[in-house]
Amino acid sequence: MFNVPEDWRGWVWQGGNTPNDLQDRYLATESLAPGDVLVQNAAIGLNPVDWKVLDSQIGQVPGVDGAGTVVAIGPEVDQRWLGARVAYHQSLQRPGSFAEFTPIAAQVLLRIPDAIDFATAAAFPCPALTAWQAIEKVPTQPGAPLLIAGAGGSVGHFLVQLAQARGFAVTTQSSERHFSRLQALGAKCTVSDPRHNAARFYAVIDAISPEHAASLADLLLANGHLVCIQGRVEQWPCSPFGRALSLHEVALGALHQHGDAAQWHALTQQGERMLAQIAQGTLHSELLLHFPYDQLPAQLQALQHRNFSGKQIIVL
Repeated sequence: MFNVPEDWRGWVWQGGNTPNDLQDRYLATESLAPGDVLVQNAAIGLNPVDWKVLDSQIGQVPGVDGAGTVVAIGPEVDQRWLGARVAYHQSLQRPGSFAEFTPIAAQVLLRIPDAIDFATAAAFPCPALTAWQAIEKVPTQPGAPLLIAGAGGSVGHFLVQLAQARGFAVTTQSSERHFSRLQALGAKCTVSDPRHNAARFYAVIDAISPEHAASLADLLLANGHLVCIQGRVEQWPCSPFGRALSLHEVALGALHQHGDAAQWHALTQQGERMLAQIAQGTLHSELLLHFPYDQLPAQLQALQHRNFSGKQIIVL
């Protein structure tokens, strides 16, 4: 049996100029809604979306990724979840992971293999599941050239491995400091700017910006695929009867708003398979950078002005 306190600490956004303006507050326990569980967080993964959407989180606890133990369950939840070690990606419309405890829908939980610690699990959901959604947009064609732009980040880290496992010939665009790591993960070619080369691609997956994605459209072969992770291009990037491109948008949060139980089951099953691959050593997690709870605002601000390699994890 688990003892749930009457209140707990959480970082709340009340507005401000930088993530350092997050406020450490005590939050009162509330009754769990049907289908919800309460997770006692052991680790919190920081992601760029966490600082990008702060102004939409007034009065709320931000944070999308966490890992910990289910310590309470609400009505209509299978008893077997109680005591489970889990990781999760939380909806932006709900209390986030930047707290000692997080109430969350049971259907979004990922069970963590015994061989994986909480820090590794907390680093996983947002980047790895986003990478899987992105590669799923592209029909598999072994040997086809595929470009990943912005591959030096967390999403790119997993995306290179997933694309290589499907047989694509992977080229990455990133800062030079990432080249050796991306090559070790499976990239055949690493470049700083693919627009300076003569290569053409069956698919481009862009994790930089809509404008950058649009600038890469001319690198695509006929009937190619342009996948946008950071927003989407505003206008179709080629004329009718030109390259005949397919455009794709990736937004993990879309499932929180518009997904059904079957889609969540498919996503969490895939997530658990990938976590098992990490446990087996066939899929590689990022270098983890561990920090205490009190440093969360400072580390989120550092992520906003990123000039380092590795994944920041807040350990509770």
